[in-house]
Amino acid sequence: MHFLYFDAGLGAMLVQALVAIVAGVVLFSKNVMFKIKTIFGLHKNTSDQDVFDDINIDDSQIENPSKDDK
Repeated sequence: MHFLYFDAGLGAMLVQALVAIVAGVVLFSKNVMFKIKTIFGLHKNTSDQDVFDDINIDDSQIENPSKDDK
């Protein structure tokens, strides 16, 4: 019977390869799912302007705070 010898360097290399494979599959699948959603129109197209539409701050309140804010 022949036993294989795994030293620390080989073990580290196998762990690194496993982590790289998992990361590659995750990133590849996210890219594919984004393309599929875009083709079917399920992806919401956001821009920088859409992100800040909810913020309603009056500029006069920033420049001249009222006495109640202190």
